[in-house]
Amino acid sequence: MSLNTTAVRIKVSLKDVKPEVMRRLVVPVTLRLDRLHLTLQAAFGWTNSHLFEFFAGEVRWGIPDPDGDFGPQPIDARKARLSDIVQETGAKTIHYLYDFGDSWDHVIKLEKWFDNTTTEGLPLLLEAAGRCPPEDVGGAPGYAEYLDAIGDPAHPEHHHMRLWGPERFDPNVVDWTALEAAVNALSGGWKPRRRSTRLT
Repeated sequence: MSLNTTAVRIKVSLKDVKPEVMRRLVVPVTLRLDRLHLTLQAAFGWTNSHLFEFFAGEVRWGIPDPDGDFGPQPIDARKARLSDIVQETGAKTIHYLYDFGDSWDHVIKLEKWFDNTTTEGLPLLLEAAGRCPPEDVGGAPGYAEYLDAIGDPAHPEHHHMRLWGPERFDPNVVDWTALEAAVNALSGGWKPRRRSTRLT
């Protein structure tokens, strides 16, 4: 098996968030972790405004602090690939932590491998469920409180939260066109091919 001709279908779910926020993608197994970070940002609709880290078991990958002021440093995500995580840890589930304050934990399940395939046109977004929470809402607990507030006109924070958050926020409505375009932009200008049957 050549890693350069191997892709993997991944299912990525936001932990402890209801309603479910999930994305399913196909990515090259040789994708650098900093590029996987950008892919997940695009697929979920995050704004890439905070730090991130991948972890499997006790091993962490991220962007090391140049001053080294914050304890043990992660392995540099700009010099590691998805295949490195698999080879070094044997993990079938990986975690992607975005925003160390809100601590959005994305659970990445490696669902299906495609050997001897082209990786041109990847990453590819296959499925999207649930709208991404607003940035800086306070993580999963803050998001639950936000949804309670905007959904109940009698809630004391209703008016404030409606003004603070995105206009007409609906947690169940996904802007597929925007997410697909953002992911496709990372594949080098490749034109969308709706939900390829070959890589599903």
